[in-house]
Amino acid sequence: MQHLLALPMYTIHPPATHLLIQSIVGLLAQNGIGAHPVWPDDLQTHWRDDRLLLSQTCGYPLMSQLPEVLLVGAFHYQAPGCSGRDYRSWLVARDPRAMLTDFHGQRAVVNSLDSHSGYNALRWMAARHGITFSRLLLSGGHRQSLAAIRESRADIAAVDCVSWALLARYAPEELNGLHIIGETPAAPGLPLITSARTSATQRETLCAVLHQLVSDPVWQRVCDASLISGFSPVQRQDYQCVLTWEQQAAVQGVPRL
Repeated sequence: MQHLLALPMYTIHPPATHLLIQSIVGLLAQNGIGAHPVWPDDLQTHWRDDRLLLSQTCGYPLMSQLPEVLLVGAFHYQAPGCSGRDYRSWLVARDPRAMLTDFHGQRAVVNSLDSHSGYNALRWMAARHGITFSRLLLSGGHRQSLAAIRESRADIAAVDCVSWALLARYAPEELNGLHIIGETPAAPGLPLITSARTSATQRETLCAVLHQLVSDPVWQRVCDASLISGFSPVQRQDYQCVLTWEQQAAVQGVPRL
């Protein structure tokens, strides 16, 4: 069976992602595991593929849609808003003096309805402050959400702090006229997953390879290009907070849209 490997979540600068993937493939090969890099168009199909050796998903689909996958761990990122394996979202708008409460009745933009950082976290924040948006625009990605605010097609978004930091490094012009006006609480970062058919030995090798990647100075340039600074094992229960936020929003009368 051909093992598949992808890192589809932080592709702001494709050369850095390509370099990271090829480095992991090379380290796996040194440990006797062959892996074929893929660039999936349909993430749900990709994440459920029995051939999946390694991919990255979001905490919300992990908990709500992917009960069968196994967890490998999570990268740490050297980006403002991150702490160890945890990350958060920035609340972004055009007016640097604005507060979240100013956006009652305004237009929100989210990357997708199965995103924790772009949708679930924003919904929870809105519920806590009694805010209802007049319109919800689905953009398809954090980058597109920022473009919608920049072009005045929407007024506020919650954007993953790692995506923001990658844009600040590789495409700073896309942040022109945009400002961080608030933040969400921290949550465990994007989980690295594998198929339920991956053996325990293969999972151990995956963890060892990822630890080597983030700790061996040979690979520092590769990690720095993707803002990666570490790796930690994680458990499914670590992501329970994602579902808790959704439940708390519902209690406050903000149903999923």
